[in-house]
Amino acid sequence: MTVEAKKPPDDVELVSSFVNTLEKNTSVPDVEELDSPAALGSWMDEHGIPRENALGPEDVKRAVEFREALRLLLLANNGAELDRSALRALRDAAREGLIQVEIDAAGKATPRPAGAGVAGLFARLLAAVAGAQAAGAWERLKACAADDCQWAFYDSSRNRSRTWCSMEVCGNRAKTRAYRARLSDGA
Repeated sequence: MTVEAKKPPDDVELVSSFVNTLEKNTSVPDVEELDSPAALGSWMDEHGIPRENALGPEDVKRAVEFREALRLLLLANNGAELDRSALRALRDAAREGLIQVEIDAAGKATPRPAGAGVAGLFARLLAAVAGAQAAGAWERLKACAADDCQWAFYDSSRNRSRTWCSMEVCGNRAKTRAYRARLSDGA
C-alpha cells in the first residue's frame, strides 16, 4: 500500500506562492517577481485579489516588506527565533487590511478583503494565514533553513521534521558545508 502525500490547503498554497515571488540564489542574482507595479498587479489578478486604481512604486515597496515579514514567520515555523519586527509589520498590515465575511447561497462563510489594492492583498493573505492555522496546516508551512534559499515549502513529512525545501539541493549543500567545517576543524 502506498501513502499519498497530503496536498497542502489552498490557503497554504496562496501564502507560499506570495512568499516565493522572490527566489534567492547563490549562483545568479535573486529573481524578484514583484519588481514593478504592473508585476504586483498581475500577481494580484492571478490570485483574484481586487485592485483599486493604478498601483504605484510605494505599493510594491509595502507588498515586498509584507512578504518578507511573512517569510520571517515561516522561518520561525522552521525553528528560527520569531522576529518581533516581523510581528509588528504584520500587525500594521492587519490593521490596514480589513476582512469581511461573505455568506454564499449555501450558507458557507468565506473571509474576503473589505478593500482593494495593497490593503486587500494584506487582508487576503492574512485571512489565508488564519485559515491555515485553523486547519492545523500552518506549522507545516516553512521557509527553507538555507540562508541562500528561504523558499517557502509545505512540510508533508509524517513528523514535520523537514528543514530544507529540497534535500537534494539545499540539504546536500548544508551537509557538505558541515562536513568541510569538521574536516578543517580537525586539521
